[in-house]
Amino acid sequence: MIKVIIIGSGNVAQHLIAAFQDSQNLGSEIELVQVFSRQVANVSQLLDYGKITDDWNALTEADLCIIAVSDDSIADVSSKLPFKNRLVVHTSGSVSLNALNDNNRKGVFYPLQTFTKNKKVDFKTIPICLESENATDFQLLDKVAKSISDKVFAINSEQRKALHVAAVFVNNFTNHLYQIGSEICQENQVPFEILKPLIAETAQKIMILSPEDAQTGPAKRNDRATIEAHEAFLLNENHLKIYKTLTQSIQHNGKKL
Repeated sequence: MIKVIIIGSGNVAQHLIAAFQDSQNLGSEIELVQVFSRQVANVSQLLDYGKITDDWNALTEADLCIIAVSDDSIADVSSKLPFKNRLVVHTSGSVSLNALNDNNRKGVFYPLQTFTKNKKVDFKTIPICLESENATDFQLLDKVAKSISDKVFAINSEQRKALHVAAVFVNNFTNHLYQIGSEICQENQVPFEILKPLIAETAQKIMILSPEDAQTGPAKRNDRATIEAHEAFLLNENHLKIYKTLTQSIQHNGKKL
């Protein structure tokens, strides 16, 4: 059995705990032996209480230690681990492998997905991006990752940084645009529900088309009358600025500004 411990109790940690528990119940060779959490209550509903600790000195020396904490806490947490020469990885998309303490072997175990508390996900469909300092550690990470996901990739730190920036555009920024759309609907007493089939179709199209080929709308067509009417309608200065910026970006796609 490959023994794994997880440090953390936030969204990523909780989803990883659930994924490893599910995998173990199906007979996986990967065993989640312990979770470290300063807030024991956050994970007590996910696994046996005897597997949870809030004492650094009580940590088990497992084959793999996964640090699933905020980016700013990774270096500090890795320095507190009471063992040496073990494989320690973090789950961040934007932090270098080198942020981990030198006392242990280093790696990255990055599940590329947006995680929300109490929103169950199918971990088998989630891409897991792996990085390690040597081939032997990568083989271990690969085996662990494939026990919970069917989509495992070797991604170095620079590639991961690019992926994380791209993910912010397609996820975080897109969701913020949903919020703006919702605000415009609310201000004009229109149900946001009406837009949901459009949102779903937009997401589904890029499963078969490139984003460039899927692009539609007044900016793509350079429909000046519609664009000017939209700009006149938007009284919120922030909304107007975003509208103009995105319109310009679509119109200049593939061209030098």
